[in-house]
Amino acid sequence: MTRTVQLHQIASARSGDKGADANVGIWADDDRTFDFLRETLTEERVAAHFSRLCKGGVTRYELPNLKALNFILHDSLDGGGAASLRTDAQGKTLASGLLHMTVEAPDDLTVR
Repeated sequence: MTRTVQLHQIASARSGDKGADANVGIWADDDRTFDFLRETLTEERVAAHFSRLCKGGVTRYELPNLKALNFILHDSLDGGGAASLRTDAQGKTLASGLLHMTVEAPDDLTVR
């Protein structure tokens, strides 16, 4: 059985800028949740979630020792902090944006 949750109910995240790219890290509190995130949060799914902002694709890096995934959202900051006229030119709110993604999670997954 599954239930619908937003990622903020099962994980934490942080984001920032890397020039014209954004960096979004998400991590779990336990191995079971990390395995679920690794299975669920593909490059394609994150790219679709940020499709209105991310114009250059998404690269995912796994950090299993930290129970974390790191996503680089290429060409998502309209040139970056010094060049962009966007309100969030440094991508600080993108972590919150990812944490509001809705997923179908197993019933036995720990929810905060």
